[in-house]
Amino acid sequence: MTSDQAERIALNMLVWLVSNDELLPVFMGATGAGQDDLRERAGDPEFLAAMLDFLMMDDRWIIQACDAQGLAYDQILRIRKAMPGGAEMHWT
Repeated sequence: MTSDQAERIALNMLVWLVSNDELLPVFMGATGAGQDDLRERAGDPEFLAAMLDFLMMDDRWIIQACDAQGLAYDQILRIRKAMPGGAEMHWT
C-alpha cells in the first residue's frame, strides 16, 4: 500500500468519524481537536495517522469504520503502517 492510498483511505475514515455523532465528541475530547482542526488538518498525514490510532483503541470503532468503508478489518493495520510513524508501531 502506498502512502497516497493510505492517506486517501484515512481521509475517508475521517469523513466517517465526523459524521458519527456519538464518536466524534469522544475523539475531540480525547485529542483536544476542535472543529477548525478537523477542517484545517484533514489533509495532514500526521493528523490522519493520529485519528487512525484513536480508532484502533476500540475494536468496535474499527469494525464500524471498516464496515462503512467496505474494508477488511485487518487492512487498517496496513493502512496505518503506510502512514507517518506507522513503521515505528509496536503492538504488544
